Amino acid sequence: MAKILLGVSGGIAAYKAVEFVRLAGKAGHQIRVVMTASARRFVGPDTFEGILGAPVLTSEFERDPMRGTFPGEPMPEHDPIGHLAVVESADAFLVAPASANTIAKLATGQADSMLTTSFLACEVPRLVAPAMNDRMWSDVSTRANIETLRTRGIEVIDPETGSLASKGEYGTGRLPDPGKLLERVEAALAGDMAGLRVLVTAGGTREPIDSVRYIGNRSSGRMGFALAERARARGAEVTVVAANVGLPTPAGVGRINVETTADLAEACAGAFSGCDILLMAAAPADFRSAGVERGKMDRGGGELDLRLIPTEDVLASLSAGRSTAQTLVGFAAEHGGDGEGRARAKLVRKGVDLVVMNDVSDSRIGFDSAENAVTLVTAGRSDAIAIAPKPEIADRILDRCLELRAGTGAG
Repeated sequence: MAKILLGVSGGIAAYKAVEFVRLAGKAGHQIRVVMTASARRFVGPDTFEGILGAPVLTSEFERDPMRGTFPGEPMPEHDPIGHLAVVESADAFLVAPASANTIAKLATGQADSMLTTSFLACEVPRLVAPAMNDRMWSDVSTRANIETLRTRGIEVIDPETGSLASKGEYGTGRLPDPGKLLERVEAALAGDMAGLRVLVTAGGTREPIDSVRYIGNRSSGRMGFALAERARARGAEVTVVAANVGLPTPAGVGRINVETTADLAEACAGAFSGCDILLMAAAPADFRSAGVERGKMDRGGGELDLRLIPTEDVLASLSAGRSTAQTLVGFAAEHGGDGEGRARAKLVRKGVDLVVMNDVSDSRIGFDSAENAVTLVTAGRSDAIAIAPKPEIADRILDRCLELRAGTGAG
């Protein structure tokens, strides 16, 4: 999870900055916002503060009530200089939207606002996302300023082509969608999973009985999607195989939708050889109907005898063909009793490196919950992780995967 400083300059696209803050916060990042005076004509500081629960800085002369810290951090005892302290605490600085005027100031090193002074004092990765009319974007002075920024190592996120703010205008100058901006910021941070390819499965499979009925389970896919989102934020290339999941796809993550266990097995088989880490968070159905009616069965016949036969053990099949360089993680949703013992048996039976066990008898962390509590079981140890939001749990699981790959996580 990163600390992102967002600079908002004047332009109609400032409304997209609000959505960026929401998405970044949902992804687990901590955010502070600085604004120019012109930006306040398009969106008010109160809008950001309502989402962040943190003050927005609009003047280099105002006192920062949080003393340069990000939400959740302890404040220093002294009262530091605001524009210096807030960038010293940040991991990345994104200016979005960046107006033509602000770009010109950044290129020439001017320091006449909270945004420009902070930008000048910033030593962490800096990204600029221009947004303006296409004629302003194509002007020679703007092009020269953009080139100046790039030569100084500042990443410029090119605007997109499409309808512009002025009625009837069309061209290049649109601010990219907030999800794409977040993806670029996370990539710039080059996290500890950069270069790794991660395959995640999520959700629950459905095995048809007839044309409308199926055998399924209550898995929502939230844990799997949290893993996909956090792995991507930490720099990995991520593909998620989603079994009947209604959640939006995390930014920058590839998605394959499946329905049945057979579909899941086929999709995983196609992607498994190219992955470094498999996170098998999906809940495949253990059984399927021996026969599937073409239409809808009529209940008028009274009792129904349904014969069930086992489905393929997808994880065991993948494990049988694994390479020594791959890290495999299984998941076990247990219901009371000796859950850890059953998870340890699954570790051996499936031939995986780690089993993540959670007890779904606890109503606080049951299916579709925003939180979870798990025990990480490996051959040499087990660690209980107390109840926490699923993105935090996901990071702990990913941490253990990296430990295992480094040879430090089994003892």
